[in-house]
Amino acid sequence: MSADNDGGQTFSADDLKPVGFDATLGLEMRSAVPDEVVATMTIDPKHHQPYGIVHGGVYCAIAESVASISGVVWLLDTGLGTKAVGVNNSTDFLKSVPSGVITARSTPIHRGKRQQLWQVDMTDDSGQLLATSRVRLQNLA
Repeated sequence: MSADNDGGQTFSADDLKPVGFDATLGLEMRSAVPDEVVATMTIDPKHHQPYGIVHGGVYCAIAESVASISGVVWLLDTGLGTKAVGVNNSTDFLKSVPSGVITARSTPIHRGKRQQLWQVDMTDDSGQLLATSRVRLQNLA
């Protein structure tokens, strides 16, 4: 991690390397700045539900991971903390897909000392919206 030209945090490929459940999903962080995190996941049959399309839980998991990383990046940038965890995840599924790449992009709605609220939109290869989530985070000391 290092400072960018605006004094904010920037993250190296090693900083963004997926671990744990994110690695199991195949989620790859593409960029992380205090106001936005972008991640991608290549759809694999392991992500399917019985009808051959991406399971809704996959979208929920992507949203929670991207929002949590977004929250931590912002906390680190502001010096308010180092940890944030999801306490609510509301995901709407708009379009189903069997294959391709899902791109997730976070946008802050509210960021405070105790909690944050992030929107995460997930799109397909052509930019069509597949799912949208609002994830509330609790900032931990």
